[in-house]
Amino acid sequence: MMKQKVINDPVHGFIAVNDPLIYQIIEHPFFQRLKRIKQLGLTDFVYPGANHTRFHHALGAYHLMRKALFTLKQKGVEITEEEERGAQIAILLHDIGHGPFSHTLENTLIQDLAHEKISLMFMAKLNAIFNGQLDVAIRIFKDEYPKRFLYQLVSGQLDVDRLDYLTRDSFFTGVSEGVINYNRLIDMMDVVDNEMVVEAKGIYSVEKFLISRRIMYWQVYLHKTVICAEEMLVKLILRAKHLVNQGIVLECSKALMFFIENEVNQSNFEFDERTLIRYSNLDDIDILAAIKVWMNSEDKILAHLANCLVNRNLFKIKLQDHQFEEEEISAIRNDIIKRFGVSEKDAEYLLINQEITSYLYNPKHAKIKILMKGGKVKDFADASDQWSSLAMQKAVSKYYCCYPKKN
Repeated sequence: MMKQKVINDPVHGFIAVNDPLIYQIIEHPFFQRLKRIKQLGLTDFVYPGANHTRFHHALGAYHLMRKALFTLKQKGVEITEEEERGAQIAILLHDIGHGPFSHTLENTLIQDLAHEKISLMFMAKLNAIFNGQLDVAIRIFKDEYPKRFLYQLVSGQLDVDRLDYLTRDSFFTGVSEGVINYNRLIDMMDVVDNEMVVEAKGIYSVEKFLISRRIMYWQVYLHKTVICAEEMLVKLILRAKHLVNQGIVLECSKALMFFIENEVNQSNFEFDERTLIRYSNLDDIDILAAIKVWMNSEDKILAHLANCLVNRNLFKIKLQDHQFEEEEISAIRNDIIKRFGVSEKDAEYLLINQEITSYLYNPKHAKIKILMKGGKVKDFADASDQWSSLAMQKAVSKYYCCYPKKN
């Protein structure tokens, strides 16, 4: 039995690790890499305190998983030591597949391969290293374990992942509207027919959770300036890929150059163990170092994007509830061509025209189930008397256009 390790977390306080396998996983370079990947991408362009990492979040989610499992066992839910360890490892590693700046470059450096699938690859590799001790964790992560509530604690509408990131992101951004009572929500959790439910007396805490999540999305995660900065970073990487494909030599780390040179995706590139090791050496530092070097690139588009990001001279962004007219986009494109002296094709690296969509509560993906006093289980949308189910399920879409400011 190992001596208990204690980690002092600014959000949850002391986090205890008393399982030797879990401690070894935390100490492994694959997991330590998460210290070099920011949780919220370029959100610190708007909220300077948002410099926390995926490492912080993974530990916080692990802590809340321990609390949730303890609560369920206290209510008589049968959870073995093996299942408890498996659920803890599954949540600890749920984000290990994230690339530089988290979601920002997810479909840019690697296409059509979500971070969850890469997380699973890392888990498989760690499972081989630790002689099959992650078998249960992998089954839980893949939703292949009979006790489905364990998967729902890892990935669901009301999972410990969301409970931690809303609390943590609110703390580090200073956006108090995102504060939720995660202790209350965990205390109200129970299990019926191997499915996660929330006791009826916790329904108002669920409502507050959904409201807070909506506010955090539009005020933090989808803040227009954050969107603009992150889309500029995407354009920078796409421009670098284009130049390298044209035979132009760019300076950057070997790890980054591999993913710039190769069209890594799920369909025509084998993401094998060697690629996984290269990916494990890729983090925010590679991108930041490259941006600094590319500020002096002979390619004026790459240099302009790099200088704008380093000096926070961001593009102008327009955000509205309806699509932009093609005439307006065409006028902006022509102005870019004229001002920068570039071709119509190259102007696309300096013009961003996209749509974002967010749901408040989408029961088509997964449901929050409420355990009523009589023992009946209802979908949250039916159990809540304060909400219009149609309004909750309606997608909110906004359209944005970004382009270089005029001096």
